[in-house]
Amino acid sequence: MRGADDGRSQSRADVPAASLKELALLFLRLGTTAFGGPAAHIALMEDEVVRRRGWLTRAQFLDLLGATNLIPGPNSTEMAIHVGHQQAGRLGLLVAGTCFILPAAFITLAFAWMYVHFGALPQAEGFLYGVKPVIIAVVVQALWGLARVAVKTTLLAIVTLVAVVASFSGVNELAILLGAGVALAAVRWITARSRSACPSAVVAGVSPSLAVTPVAVAVGGATAAPFSLVALFLFFLKVGAVLFGSGYVLLAFLRADLVDRWHWLTEAQLLDAVAVGQVTPGPVFTTATFVGYLLGGPGGAVVATVGIFLPAFIFVAVSGPLVPRLRRSPTAAAFLDGVNVASLALTAAVTWHLGRAAVVDVPSVILAAASAPLLMHFRLNSAWLLLGGGLVGLGITHWLRG
Repeated sequence: MRGADDGRSQSRADVPAASLKELALLFLRLGTTAFGGPAAHIALMEDEVVRRRGWLTRAQFLDLLGATNLIPGPNSTEMAIHVGHQQAGRLGLLVAGTCFILPAAFITLAFAWMYVHFGALPQAEGFLYGVKPVIIAVVVQALWGLARVAVKTTLLAIVTLVAVVASFSGVNELAILLGAGVALAAVRWITARSRSACPSAVVAGVSPSLAVTPVAVAVGGATAAPFSLVALFLFFLKVGAVLFGSGYVLLAFLRADLVDRWHWLTEAQLLDAVAVGQVTPGPVFTTATFVGYLLGGPGGAVVATVGIFLPAFIFVAVSGPLVPRLRRSPTAAAFLDGVNVASLALTAAVTWHLGRAAVVDVPSVILAAASAPLLMHFRLNSAWLLLGGGLVGLGITHWLRG
């Protein structure tokens, strides 16, 4: 459709609106078949709603994409919610978002059931033995690709390094995220006000202190906490409400609270949850469904899933009308830059810890090392690579036991 290519010259009245049925069918299909992570999901959505159906112009789609990067939560899920909101209002918002989430949640729930019932069997152990090193390679290649885009300046590189050190030092992950965002926003604001006087002195003299002071705010204590469905819901509600950046940053939050502080999960269980989140289509955040089932059965799966995705619906409903202003704000853009690089720092730190648990012997080292070039240079779909790693793991464990 020609209108999809015309940018802002096409009026909203010229763009065909989608029915609730069309929204439901499209996002059910995407939620069932969209592998490859948020970037791949968003590319698929652009192909469907801009090129094929002409529901949005490219300029409108980019406006919505900018909005998802300025609010917390899962980016591809928020894009689905934004599209539904644009096409059919609040009902469209609910239909599109829910239909994108549900297929992945049900598939993840099935994996969780099988894991709980068969996870102790040698076959399952062998499969997961092969999957875990591949997961580390998947996260590393995603981290590398994101860092090349996010770390655009020397100042951003400095903030990234400070955030990495803070994470390894035990600083609370929320303090790191907010501290980095506030630091970059303050530098941008001060630089803009002082540009005519002495801009170089401002950047050189102010930014290090701003980058260090806010992130060194709070150190989380490793204290066990009693499990309850209410606590589980509130934890995932907090994560969904504050998590910026890639879905991989979810790992940092899960490890910090569920493994280190409250001891509800083991390191191995967290790795297994991440693996399941990778081999299933749709939002990576359905890892919460798996974790919820491990901790609280079907009820835990429901409250964890609702908790982590609920803020996305609220943020999209509130921020949608503010999209033009937010995208034009240099201070908001600087805050986002800081939060994004801090997110990458958290991901790097947690990947190091998970890698120590996953890459434990020569075969696992070979699996991780072989996976990296297949992902980075040959762009092999991560789902197929994880399946291959699992089958190799089965073969290795069968040979060792045979």
